Amino acid sequence: MHGIQQSARGRHEPGALTPGPAPGSQRRPRSALGRTVAQRENQIAGVSTPPAHRDRGTVVVSGLASDAHTWNLVYLQLVIEELGYRVINLGPCVPDDVLVAECRRIDPALVVIGSVNGHGCTDGLRAVTRLRACPELAATPMVIGGKLTVSDENAGRHARALMAAGFDAVFPDQASDAADFTAFVASLPPAAQPALIAGRSR
Repeated sequence: MHGIQQSARGRHEPGALTPGPAPGSQRRPRSALGRTVAQRENQIAGVSTPPAHRDRGTVVVSGLASDAHTWNLVYLQLVIEELGYRVINLGPCVPDDVLVAECRRIDPALVVIGSVNGHGCTDGLRAVTRLRACPELAATPMVIGGKLTVSDENAGRHARALMAAGFDAVFPDQASDAADFTAFVASLPPAAQPALIAGRSR
């Protein structure tokens, strides 16, 4: 699937994706993240809550070399796990060489790169070029999202450049939201032979 994932709703402020109920109104359904947290709380309490899907494959979630943020990667991991994938989270500040080596070792069903520091476009262009240069990763779905540039100007142009370099979808924070990303991941076919490899500890 090639195409910039965009939403006409525009950028969301923190917390806008999971608003609380207005006074006197009926409580909204829990978000995907809320359901995932509830599942884990139930597991701790001994209550089994089956996921929506099982054995869809392994997804690599990673930050970029210059980005030290972790909260976005944890959020992505929770959302993707709820969709039935195992997640290997490489964490923040991942050098290009390490990202390439881990993806070659794991052979993931999907590579998800998150950016918060505004250098996602620059670092992402370099990283995806390295990834696509590996024959075994040439057809692997790869996406990037978050704050990709310091300025919000020309977001479409930067997204097109990232896709031309090899990403299958781009989710800029000012033009997409969690629902766009979730829909993309849910649309992927399950991996034929899910990887059974433990993630590298960081």
